[in-house]
Amino acid sequence: MSSIEIKQAIVVRTDLEMGKGKIAVQVAHASLSSSEIVKKHDSSLFKKWTLNGQAKVALKVQSLEELLEIQKDVKKKGIFCYLVQDKGLTQVEEGTTTCLGIGPALANEIDQITKELKLL
Repeated sequence: MSSIEIKQAIVVRTDLEMGKGKIAVQVAHASLSSSEIVKKHDSSLFKKWTLNGQAKVALKVQSLEELLEIQKDVKKKGIFCYLVQDKGLTQVEEGTTTCLGIGPALANEIDQITKELKLL
């Protein structure tokens, strides 16, 4: 394990009452898309994260407003993120914001923003 902990967080809206499979797919979208952004802009950080097991945590919020507030805080800290908006093919309307991928980034920076959130 590296001396600097790096992780990714995926924050999911529970108010949408998506099924488990739908949540899994939305989390995958968030994780992959956010990590691709980091890979493009900070390849060294991405590589360290990849070589150390790609640590990630799935967290939950109960509203769009709460999710957008977290995104605002993430951007203020300069952490890369990706907001997932669904295509509307199955359980939710097109354009529905379902989750937010954060990082990978330094774990302590993510924790400062997400420490009050509960695990999904």
